Amino acid sequence: MNQQTIKEGKTLAIVCYFTFVGALIAIFLNLEKKNPYTSFHVRQMVGLIIMLIFSNVVEKYVNSWTGTIIGTITVGCWIYALFYAIKGETKLIPLVGEKFQQWFHNLGN
Repeated sequence: MNQQTIKEGKTLAIVCYFTFVGALIAIFLNLEKKNPYTSFHVRQMVGLIIMLIFSNVVEKYVNSWTGTIIGTITVGCWIYALFYAIKGETKLIPLVGEKFQQWFHNLGN
């Protein structure tokens, strides 16, 4: 990915990490442009949103501590991903980032 692509998609990539609404805004604004940098980060954020929903379900119905641990890991991954979006890099979230790219490959392509 070249620097021009990153520069053009950086703002939306950062916006996508600010709440569910930010992810929706980035998805819809990237539909026309199809910037690969933005698309990469949108896929990561959609995966993080699903992880957060999963942690809430686990916390409520299975085990409070387990859900809290999963939620804490999700927040750590969110900080990691946001940091690299701001830095202008496409770093996968450890362990699950590659799966997010596979599962949500239709977002932004």
